[in-house]
Amino acid sequence: MNGCLAKRAVLVSPNAPIEIWDGHVPSPGAGEVLLKTLFGGVCGTDVHLWKGEVELPGPCILGHEGIGEIVELGTGVATDFAGTQIKPGDRVYWVPMTPCGRCHHCTVTKDASSCEEWVAALFGDAKAPPVATYAQFALLPGRMPFYRIPDDTPSEAVIAFGCALPTVLQAYERIGGIRVGETVLVQGSGPVGLAATLVASMCGASQVIVIGTPARRLDYARRIGATEVIDLGIETTVAGRREGVLALTGGRGADLVFEAAGVVPAFAEGLELIAKGGRYVVVGLWSAPGSVAVEPRVLNNRNLTIAGSALFQARHVRQAIGVAQKCHRQMPMAEAVTHRFELKDAEIALSMVSRLETIKAVIVPN
Repeated sequence: MNGCLAKRAVLVSPNAPIEIWDGHVPSPGAGEVLLKTLFGGVCGTDVHLWKGEVELPGPCILGHEGIGEIVELGTGVATDFAGTQIKPGDRVYWVPMTPCGRCHHCTVTKDASSCEEWVAALFGDAKAPPVATYAQFALLPGRMPFYRIPDDTPSEAVIAFGCALPTVLQAYERIGGIRVGETVLVQGSGPVGLAATLVASMCGASQVIVIGTPARRLDYARRIGATEVIDLGIETTVAGRREGVLALTGGRGADLVFEAAGVVPAFAEGLELIAKGGRYVVVGLWSAPGSVAVEPRVLNNRNLTIAGSALFQARHVRQAIGVAQKCHRQMPMAEAVTHRFELKDAEIALSMVSRLETIKAVIVPN
Protein backbone atom coordinates (compact mmCIF):
# COMPACT_ATOMS: atom_id res chain seq x y z
CA MET A 1 0.00 0.00 0.00
CA ASN A 2 1.02 3.58 -0.57
CA GLY A 3 -1.09 4.94 2.24
CA CYS A 4 -4.51 6.56 1.93
CA LEU A 5 -6.45 9.79 2.24
CA ALA A 6 -8.12 10.38 5.58
CA LYS A 7 -10.74 12.89 6.59
CA ARG A 8 -10.38 14.16 10.14
CA ALA A 9 -12.48 16.41 12.41
CA VAL A 10 -10.39 19.38 13.54
CA LEU A 11 -10.99 21.86 16.32
CA VAL A 12 -9.19 24.99 15.10
CA SER A 13 -10.01 27.14 18.12
CA PRO A 14 -12.39 26.99 21.09
CA ASN A 15 -16.06 27.64 20.35
CA ALA A 16 -15.37 27.48 16.61
CA PRO A 17 -17.18 25.19 14.18
CA ILE A 18 -15.58 21.77 13.76
CA GLU A 19 -13.82 21.59 10.40
CA ILE A 20 -13.34 18.47 8.26
CA TRP A 21 -9.84 18.36 6.79
CA ASP A 22 -8.41 15.96 4.24
CA GLY A 23 -4.87 14.65 4.40
CA HIS A 24 -2.62 11.86 3.24
CA VAL A 25 -1.74 9.03 5.61
CA PRO A 26 1.36 7.09 4.50
CA SER A 27 1.97 3.41 4.84
CA PRO A 28 3.42 2.52 8.23
CA GLY A 29 7.14 2.70 8.75
CA ALA A 30 9.14 0.46 11.06
CA GLY A 31 7.26 -0.08 14.31
CA GLU A 32 4.13 1.73 13.14
CA VAL A 33 0.57 0.47 12.59
CA LEU A 34 -2.05 1.78 10.16
CA LEU A 35 -5.63 1.49 11.41
CA LYS A 36 -9.03 2.06 9.85
CA THR A 37 -11.12 3.73 12.56
CA LEU A 38 -14.30 1.86 13.43
CA PHE A 39 -15.41 3.93 16.43
CA GLY A 40 -14.20 7.15 18.01
CA GLY A 41 -15.75 7.72 21.42
CA VAL A 42 -17.10 11.16 22.28
CA CYS A 43 -15.72 12.06 25.70
CA GLY A 44 -16.61 14.91 28.03
CA THR A 45 -13.03 16.13 27.63
CA ASP A 46 -13.72 16.67 23.92
CA VAL A 47 -16.63 18.87 24.98
CA HIS A 48 -14.40 20.81 27.40
CA LEU A 49 -11.85 21.38 24.61
CA TRP A 50 -14.58 22.47 22.22
CA LYS A 51 -15.95 24.95 24.77
CA GLY A 52 -12.52 26.31 25.67
CA GLU A 53 -12.59 24.97 29.22
CA VAL A 54 -9.27 23.17 28.66
CA GLU A 55 -6.33 25.01 27.10
CA LEU A 56 -5.94 24.26 23.41
CA PRO A 57 -2.34 24.73 22.18
CA GLY A 58 -3.44 24.87 18.55
CA PRO A 59 -5.64 23.16 15.96
CA CYS A 60 -6.07 19.53 16.94
CA ILE A 61 -7.87 16.44 15.71
CA LEU A 62 -10.44 15.53 18.31
CA GLY A 63 -10.98 12.10 19.82
CA HIS A 64 -8.91 10.00 22.20
CA GLU A 65 -10.98 6.81 22.48
CA GLY A 66 -10.57 4.50 19.51
CA ILE A 67 -11.37 1.10 18.11
CA GLY A 68 -9.74 0.36 14.79
CA GLU A 69 -9.15 -2.43 12.32
CA ILE A 70 -5.55 -3.14 11.40
CA VAL A 71 -4.92 -2.25 7.75
CA GLU A 72 -1.16 -2.66 7.60
CA LEU A 73 1.67 -3.45 10.00
CA GLY A 74 5.03 -1.75 9.80
CA THR A 75 8.27 -3.69 9.79
CA GLY A 76 8.95 -5.37 13.12
CA VAL A 77 5.34 -5.30 14.38
CA ALA A 78 3.87 -8.74 15.05
CA THR A 79 2.18 -8.29 18.44
CA ASP A 80 0.21 -5.76 20.43
CA PHE A 81 1.64 -4.16 23.58
CA ALA A 82 0.79 -7.23 25.67
CA GLY A 83 2.55 -9.65 23.33
CA THR A 84 -0.61 -10.95 21.63
CA GLN A 85 -0.13 -11.89 17.98
CA ILE A 86 -1.85 -9.51 15.54
CA LYS A 87 -2.55 -9.38 11.83
CA PRO A 88 -4.43 -7.18 9.33
CA GLY A 89 -8.17 -7.41 9.95
CA ASP A 90 -7.83 -7.68 13.74
CA ARG A 91 -9.59 -5.09 15.88
CA VAL A 92 -7.59 -3.14 18.42
CA TYR A 93 -8.34 -0.62 21.14
CA TRP A 94 -6.05 2.37 21.43
CA VAL A 95 -5.85 5.66 23.25
CA PRO A 96 -3.60 8.19 21.49
CA MET A 97 -1.33 8.94 24.43
CA THR A 98 2.34 8.10 24.71
CA PRO A 99 4.52 8.26 27.84
CA CYS A 100 8.03 9.55 27.26
CA GLY A 101 9.62 6.47 28.86
CA ARG A 102 12.54 8.40 30.35
CA CYS A 103 11.24 10.66 33.12
CA HIS A 104 11.00 10.17 36.89
CA HIS A 105 7.35 9.14 36.66
CA CYS A 106 7.91 6.66 33.83
CA THR A 107 11.00 4.97 35.24
CA VAL A 108 11.10 5.52 39.02
CA THR A 109 7.55 5.80 40.35
CA LYS A 110 6.22 3.69 37.45
CA ASP A 111 3.24 6.02 37.07
CA ALA A 112 3.03 6.99 33.41
CA SER A 113 -0.28 8.80 33.99
CA SER A 114 1.78 11.54 35.70
CA CYS A 115 4.22 11.82 32.76
CA GLU A 116 4.20 15.32 31.28
CA GLU A 117 4.30 13.84 27.77
CA TRP A 118 1.43 11.36 28.29
CA VAL A 119 -1.22 13.57 26.68
CA ALA A 120 1.07 15.47 24.31
CA ALA A 121 -0.01 13.35 21.34
CA LEU A 122 -3.53 14.72 21.67
CA PHE A 123 -2.30 18.15 20.61
CA GLY A 124 -0.12 17.28 17.67
CA ASP A 125 -0.14 18.88 14.23
CA ALA A 126 -3.66 18.54 12.83
CA LYS A 127 -2.18 18.30 9.33
CA ALA A 128 0.02 15.34 10.25
CA PRO A 129 -1.16 11.72 9.93
CA PRO A 130 -3.79 11.27 12.64
CA VAL A 131 -3.31 9.40 15.87
CA ALA A 132 -6.59 10.74 17.23
CA THR A 133 -9.91 8.98 16.71
CA TYR A 134 -12.18 11.47 14.91
CA ALA A 135 -10.47 10.43 11.69
CA GLN A 136 -11.00 7.77 9.04
CA PHE A 137 -7.52 6.31 9.51
CA ALA A 138 -4.89 6.51 12.22
CA LEU A 139 -1.16 5.90 12.02
CA LEU A 140 0.11 4.78 15.41
CA PRO A 141 3.77 5.50 16.19
CA GLY A 142 5.95 2.81 17.66
CA ARG A 143 5.54 3.80 21.33
CA MET A 144 1.76 4.28 21.33
CA PRO A 145 0.09 1.38 23.22
CA PHE A 146 -2.71 -0.61 21.61
CA TYR A 147 -4.32 -3.97 22.42
CA ARG A 148 -6.10 -6.62 20.38
CA ILE A 149 -9.82 -7.07 21.08
CA PRO A 150 -10.78 -10.76 21.45
CA ASP A 151 -13.03 -12.13 18.71
CA ASP A 152 -15.79 -12.91 21.23
CA THR A 153 -16.05 -9.32 22.47
CA PRO A 154 -18.20 -6.72 20.64
CA SER A 155 -16.55 -3.44 19.78
CA GLU A 156 -19.48 -1.60 21.34
CA ALA A 157 -18.84 -3.27 24.71
CA VAL A 158 -15.24 -2.05 24.68
CA ILE A 159 -16.06 1.54 23.65
CA ALA A 160 -19.16 1.61 25.91
CA PHE A 161 -17.56 3.92 28.48
CA GLY A 162 -14.54 4.97 26.43
CA CYS A 163 -11.58 6.26 28.42
CA ALA A 164 -13.83 6.38 31.49
CA LEU A 165 -13.36 2.67 32.21
CA PRO A 166 -9.52 2.76 32.24
CA THR A 167 -9.78 5.95 34.32
CA VAL A 168 -12.04 4.20 36.82
CA LEU A 169 -9.76 1.15 37.02
CA GLN A 170 -6.79 3.34 37.94
CA ALA A 171 -8.87 5.32 40.45
CA TYR A 172 -10.04 2.23 42.32
CA GLU A 173 -6.45 0.96 42.26
CA ARG A 174 -5.18 4.21 43.81
CA ILE A 175 -7.73 4.16 46.62
CA GLY A 176 -6.97 0.56 47.54
CA GLY A 177 -9.61 -1.34 45.60
CA ILE A 178 -13.17 -2.31 46.51
CA ARG A 179 -13.68 -4.48 49.56
CA VAL A 180 -16.31 -7.17 49.32
CA GLY A 181 -19.47 -6.20 51.17
CA GLU A 182 -18.83 -2.49 51.47
CA THR A 183 -21.07 0.36 50.32
CA VAL A 184 -19.91 2.39 47.34
CA LEU A 185 -21.48 5.75 46.53
CA VAL A 186 -20.95 7.16 43.03
CA GLN A 187 -21.43 10.87 42.43
CA GLY A 188 -22.33 11.29 38.78
CA SER A 189 -23.99 9.17 36.09
CA GLY A 190 -21.96 10.05 33.01
CA PRO A 191 -19.60 7.48 31.47
CA VAL A 192 -17.14 7.77 34.41
CA GLY A 193 -19.88 7.30 36.99
CA LEU A 194 -21.46 4.44 35.07
CA ALA A 195 -18.09 2.71 34.68
CA ALA A 196 -17.50 3.14 38.42
CA THR A 197 -20.91 1.60 39.07
CA LEU A 198 -20.20 -1.43 36.89
CA VAL A 199 -16.78 -2.08 38.45
CA ALA A 200 -18.07 -1.67 42.02
CA SER A 201 -20.84 -4.16 41.32
CA MET A 202 -18.57 -6.75 39.71
CA CYS A 203 -16.03 -6.44 42.55
CA GLY A 204 -18.47 -7.37 45.30
CA ALA A 205 -19.85 -4.16 46.78
CA SER A 206 -23.05 -4.97 48.67
CA GLN A 207 -24.55 -1.56 47.95
CA VAL A 208 -23.86 0.72 44.99
CA ILE A 209 -25.67 4.06 45.31
CA VAL A 210 -25.59 6.44 42.34
CA ILE A 211 -26.40 10.15 42.53
CA GLY A 212 -26.99 11.64 39.11
CA THR A 213 -29.31 12.59 36.28
CA PRO A 214 -31.10 12.29 33.84
CA ALA A 215 -33.47 9.39 34.43
CA ARG A 216 -32.29 7.47 31.35
CA ARG A 217 -28.76 7.25 32.71
CA LEU A 218 -30.00 6.26 36.17
CA ASP A 219 -32.13 3.51 34.66
CA TYR A 220 -29.04 2.22 32.87
CA ALA A 221 -27.05 2.46 36.12
CA ARG A 222 -29.54 0.08 37.72
CA ARG A 223 -29.08 -2.37 34.86
CA ILE A 224 -25.31 -2.51 35.43
CA GLY A 225 -25.31 -2.86 39.19
CA ALA A 226 -26.67 0.18 41.03
CA THR A 227 -28.79 -0.95 43.97
CA GLU A 228 -30.18 2.54 44.63
CA VAL A 229 -30.25 5.80 42.70
CA ILE A 230 -30.86 9.40 43.78
CA ASP A 231 -32.06 11.65 40.96
CA LEU A 232 -30.61 15.16 41.08
CA GLY A 233 -33.65 16.33 39.16
CA ILE A 234 -35.93 15.21 42.01
CA GLU A 235 -33.80 15.55 45.14
CA THR A 236 -32.33 18.95 44.46
CA THR A 237 -30.83 19.90 47.83
CA VAL A 238 -27.55 18.82 49.39
CA ALA A 239 -29.29 18.21 52.72
CA GLY A 240 -31.95 16.06 51.10
CA ARG A 241 -29.39 13.91 49.30
CA ARG A 242 -27.40 13.47 52.51
CA GLU A 243 -30.50 12.36 54.37
CA GLY A 244 -31.22 9.90 51.60
CA VAL A 245 -27.72 8.41 51.71
CA LEU A 246 -27.75 8.14 55.51
CA ALA A 247 -31.14 6.41 55.37
CA LEU A 248 -29.77 3.87 52.89
CA THR A 249 -26.64 3.18 54.96
CA GLY A 250 -28.03 2.86 58.46
CA GLY A 251 -26.89 6.37 59.34
CA ARG A 252 -23.21 5.63 58.62
CA GLY A 253 -22.57 6.96 55.16
CA ALA A 254 -20.67 5.17 52.39
CA ASP A 255 -17.47 3.20 52.90
CA LEU A 256 -16.16 4.50 49.57
CA VAL A 257 -17.30 7.60 47.70
CA PHE A 258 -16.33 7.95 44.04
CA GLU A 259 -16.51 11.50 42.68
CA ALA A 260 -17.45 11.45 39.00
CA ALA A 261 -19.70 14.49 38.93
CA GLY A 262 -17.23 16.91 37.39
CA VAL A 263 -18.46 19.96 39.31
CA VAL A 264 -16.56 21.52 42.20
CA PRO A 265 -19.44 21.64 44.76
CA ALA A 266 -19.66 17.84 44.52
CA PHE A 267 -16.39 17.57 46.45
CA ALA A 268 -17.73 19.30 49.56
CA GLU A 269 -20.94 17.30 49.32
CA GLY A 270 -19.05 14.05 48.96
CA LEU A 271 -17.08 14.67 52.15
CA GLU A 272 -20.38 14.70 54.05
CA LEU A 273 -21.39 11.31 52.64
CA ILE A 274 -18.38 9.25 53.83
CA ALA A 275 -18.61 6.93 56.81
CA LYS A 276 -16.01 7.18 59.58
CA GLY A 277 -12.89 5.40 58.42
CA GLY A 278 -14.11 5.70 54.83
CA ARG A 279 -12.38 6.61 51.59
CA TYR A 280 -12.96 9.21 48.90
CA VAL A 281 -11.46 9.18 45.41
CA VAL A 282 -11.73 12.31 43.26
CA VAL A 283 -11.73 11.65 39.51
CA GLY A 284 -14.14 13.97 37.72
CA LEU A 285 -12.65 17.39 38.49
CA TRP A 286 -9.79 17.24 35.98
CA SER A 287 -11.10 20.22 34.01
CA ALA A 288 -13.16 21.97 36.71
CA PRO A 289 -11.22 24.82 38.34
CA GLY A 290 -12.45 26.22 41.64
CA SER A 291 -12.21 25.67 45.37
CA VAL A 292 -14.33 24.71 48.34
CA ALA A 293 -13.85 25.22 52.07
CA VAL A 294 -12.63 22.13 53.94
CA GLU A 295 -12.16 21.80 57.67
CA PRO A 296 -9.02 19.65 58.09
CA ARG A 297 -9.96 18.33 61.52
CA VAL A 298 -12.98 16.60 59.95
CA LEU A 299 -10.58 14.52 57.85
CA ASN A 300 -8.43 13.90 60.91
CA ASN A 301 -11.12 13.04 63.41
CA ARG A 302 -13.17 10.89 61.05
CA ASN A 303 -10.11 8.92 59.87
CA LEU A 304 -10.83 9.65 56.22
CA THR A 305 -8.61 8.73 53.29
CA ILE A 306 -8.77 10.97 50.20
CA ALA A 307 -7.05 10.30 46.90
CA GLY A 308 -7.01 12.03 43.55
CA SER A 309 -6.66 10.08 40.33
CA ALA A 310 -6.02 11.62 36.90
CA LEU A 311 -6.07 9.72 33.62
CA PHE A 312 -4.86 6.10 33.49
CA GLN A 313 -1.96 3.98 32.32
CA ALA A 314 -1.58 1.58 29.42
CA ARG A 315 -2.32 -1.47 31.56
CA HIS A 316 -5.71 -0.03 32.45
CA VAL A 317 -6.63 0.13 28.76
CA ARG A 318 -5.93 -3.59 28.47
CA GLN A 319 -7.80 -4.26 31.72
CA ALA A 320 -10.82 -2.44 30.29
CA ILE A 321 -10.89 -4.90 27.39
CA GLY A 322 -10.82 -7.70 29.96
CA VAL A 323 -13.79 -6.20 31.79
CA ALA A 324 -15.75 -6.00 28.53
CA GLN A 325 -14.87 -9.57 27.63
CA LYS A 326 -15.93 -10.83 31.06
CA CYS A 327 -19.10 -8.78 31.53
CA HIS A 328 -20.67 -8.08 28.15
CA ARG A 329 -22.90 -11.17 28.23
CA GLN A 330 -24.20 -10.57 31.77
CA MET A 331 -24.33 -6.77 31.65
CA PRO A 332 -25.77 -4.66 28.78
CA MET A 333 -22.45 -2.93 28.14
CA ALA A 334 -22.92 -2.51 24.39
CA GLU A 335 -26.28 -0.83 25.00
CA ALA A 336 -24.47 2.14 26.53
CA VAL A 337 -23.74 3.23 22.95
CA THR A 338 -26.96 5.12 22.33
CA HIS A 339 -25.91 7.52 19.56
CA ARG A 340 -23.74 7.15 16.45
CA PHE A 341 -22.63 10.06 14.27
CA GLU A 342 -20.84 10.47 10.96
CA LEU A 343 -17.61 12.42 11.01
CA LYS A 344 -19.31 15.47 9.47
CA ASP A 345 -21.72 15.55 12.42
CA ALA A 346 -19.07 15.66 15.14
CA GLU A 347 -20.29 19.07 16.31
CA ILE A 348 -23.83 17.73 16.73
CA ALA A 349 -22.39 14.86 18.77
CA LEU A 350 -20.51 17.25 21.05
CA SER A 351 -23.64 19.36 21.53
CA MET A 352 -25.77 16.36 22.49
CA VAL A 353 -23.15 15.07 24.91
CA SER A 354 -22.90 18.50 26.53
CA ARG A 355 -26.68 18.47 27.06
CA LEU A 356 -26.61 14.98 28.65
CA GLU A 357 -28.81 13.62 25.86
CA THR A 358 -26.70 10.51 25.34
CA ILE A 359 -25.38 7.69 27.47
CA LYS A 360 -22.42 7.11 25.15
CA ALA A 361 -22.00 8.73 21.75
CA VAL A 362 -19.52 7.53 19.15
CA ILE A 363 -18.19 8.85 15.87
CA VAL A 364 -18.27 6.33 13.01
CA PRO A 365 -15.75 7.90 10.58
CA ASN A 366 -16.05 5.32 7.80
